[in-house]
Amino acid sequence: MTQRTILHVDMDAFYVSVELRRRPDLVGLPVVVGGTGRRGVIAAASYEARRFGLRSAMPSATARRLCPQVVFLPGDHDLYATVSTDVHRLFHEVTPLVEPIALDEAFLDVTGAERLLGGAEIIARGLRERVASELGLPCSVGVAPSKLLAKLASEAAKPRSGPTGITAGRGVVRVAPGEETAFLHPLPVQALWGVGPATLRRLGDLGVHTVGDLAALDQVTLVRSLGEANGQHLHRLAHAIDDRPVEPDRELKSIGHEETFAHDRHSWDELDPEITRLSDGVAGRLRAHGSGARTVTVKLRFSSFDTITRSSTLPSAVDTAAEIGRVARLLMRTVDPTPGVRLLGVSVSQFAPVAEQMRLDDLLLDAPAADWQAAEGTVDAIRQRFGATAIGPASAVDGRSSALRVVRTGAQQWGPDHDPS
Repeated sequence: MTQRTILHVDMDAFYVSVELRRRPDLVGLPVVVGGTGRRGVIAAASYEARRFGLRSAMPSATARRLCPQVVFLPGDHDLYATVSTDVHRLFHEVTPLVEPIALDEAFLDVTGAERLLGGAEIIARGLRERVASELGLPCSVGVAPSKLLAKLASEAAKPRSGPTGITAGRGVVRVAPGEETAFLHPLPVQALWGVGPATLRRLGDLGVHTVGDLAALDQVTLVRSLGEANGQHLHRLAHAIDDRPVEPDRELKSIGHEETFAHDRHSWDELDPEITRLSDGVAGRLRAHGSGARTVTVKLRFSSFDTITRSSTLPSAVDTAAEIGRVARLLMRTVDPTPGVRLLGVSVSQFAPVAEQMRLDDLLLDAPAADWQAAEGTVDAIRQRFGATAIGPASAVDGRSSALRVVRTGAQQWGPDHDPS
């Protein structure tokens, strides 16, 4: 069997790097992209900002305390998605075997491209140079025989930032066949996929701190401590066994939107309009995906940061905001919102073709399901022609500005940008 050659390409501080292309005056300053309000979080931090301890997922308020001179930029997810398309276009010019992981990273199987384009490291350096010269963006590339090692190698290739300054990264790091364990075993055990806080504590009790320590344990001990699935999984990874292929057509598992509020919502009446907005956004993306979904899930995070989810699986797939919102409201009403809801999310999964089926509800409502599908299809056409803000639910209109508050993919993943007065 031919040994695979896999690249993992990871853009460096992607959101910040994209912003600096249009704001070159900010180059060299501590810059972060994220929610600017008191409940915002950092989505990406420049390496200059990381010198002060700023990092992704850190609350914006904490970032300002650590670095008062930090420059906050609100996120522009539409722009990042457009630039990501340009980045992935360059990936596909190297090989058709591209597995997107996020907007800013992907695995590439270049096994079949080496004879045409040169060795794996030549391909990696050439791709990195093209991303820099054609798109003006930095990236780091890991080269290895497996996805696990390619991912860890790209991390090793990145710049490093600390209190004393920024150290330039190597840009490309290759783990050659035969060097897998020599590269892997000195790394901290939490570098492995599947080692979260709880697993890390259990491994620490066993005296395991590095991947090499983990590899020295027999599989029986790991299974006894971590359970059969996780024990076997980590035993394989510790010995650099990872035979997962690059999957260019990896199936989408779910579609959802969630939003952090500037102020807690304490009643169903306050949350109902948000359910309508979120369901509208989810349904539009679901129809664009060309599918329906059978499972609807709501997610609520309280002011205490306790988070709960509720799901319902329908007998047949749906794709309208009316139906998704109806189910989401029923789920939401099983939860007491009075402690204060700071985040609300709606998502759908279990994709399937939409099958029109007459239900009792259809006989009781003025507009049957088919009419809702026709109406929302018209909404899709209007938005496609005139833009996302051309039409939407009446409850989504901002009472102060009269602007339509539309749901945009990823736009609220880092919290609200400002607090209402």
